Amino acid sequence: MTLNELTTIDQLECFLDGSQICSYEVLSTKDERYTWIQSTLIQFHYTTVSKRKKGVVTRYLGKISGYSSAQLKRLIRQYVKTGKCVRRQQTQRGFARRYTDTDIRLLSELDELHESPCGMVVKMLCARTFQQGDTRYERLASISVSHVYNLRHSKTYQNQRRYFSKTQAKRSAIGERRKPNPQGQPGYLRVDTVHQGDQDKKKGVYHINLVDEETQFEIFFSVEKISEQYLAIGLKEAMAKLPFKIRGFHSDNGSEFINKTVATLLEKLHIEFTKSRARQSNDNALVESKNGSVIRKHFGYSHIPQHWANEINDTIQEPLYRYQNFHRPCFFPIIVTDKKAKKRKNMYTKI
Repeated sequence: MTLNELTTIDQLECFLDGSQICSYEVLSTKDERYTWIQSTLIQFHYTTVSKRKKGVVTRYLGKISGYSSAQLKRLIRQYVKTGKCVRRQQTQRGFARRYTDTDIRLLSELDELHESPCGMVVKMLCARTFQQGDTRYERLASISVSHVYNLRHSKTYQNQRRYFSKTQAKRSAIGERRKPNPQGQPGYLRVDTVHQGDQDKKKGVYHINLVDEETQFEIFFSVEKISEQYLAIGLKEAMAKLPFKIRGFHSDNGSEFINKTVATLLEKLHIEFTKSRARQSNDNALVESKNGSVIRKHFGYSHIPQHWANEINDTIQEPLYRYQNFHRPCFFPIIVTDKKAKKRKNMYTKI
């Protein structure tokens, strides 16, 4: 049986279910497919049959023609409206292309010679080359700066030449990148931030921990947010409670401390500002160990809302500050350098 012998919708259902043996040829051209779809819709009286039978006819059209359901719906809608399935062939091209593949290849050669300069330089080079008598650069001589970058992203340019630039690290001139050397003198602070967790997409309170490297004197304060506005006020109050002159201030590379506000405050007080080195995790290990043994021990890891920051500073900070620095024994090694410049650690108790 061939397609021409399928005359009823019941036969179409059997064919779609695979129980009806039928041989057919694949329609090769679009014009043949449109003509066959129109004749099939007419043959099975598509506009007058029930909804279920329309679905069978649509499935049959999709199986034979290979068109998607969206395309078939457009053709059926056109047939219901006009009684025909007409193929609309595009008769005109879009916008005329000004810069050809030859121009793009010339641009890639120019970039390779001059190591991919900026767009303005490329524009001037093309105009100068054309003025010197090279007619190949006639169109590129009038190119705009922005369109140079458009051509560089084209497929023709990428096939001709690919340019990869390395990511440039952003360097900050604030603070000196080195480990502080107190030389047995107090006043060299190590600083770090402890966050008290998130809950329901809301940030918790932040604790700023300051530890003196030589005497292990520790003080902390809590702020609602990590911003220059809150930190500057908190640092001033915390430094006023320290019983010795502050000589150094060392932090990691976080933006809460590496900013102009903190740098201006330390410069005004003539305090040395240093920051941790790359791949040197021990530069700020002292205060990080205190984060766990003091801050986390007393406050835990649970979420504390930001509005409790002032309450923590007023009621909890003072007794914890006195206990930690005046009542609790502090054990830590003292490094002694011998005559051979070898450093040894001796365990002492300081109260």
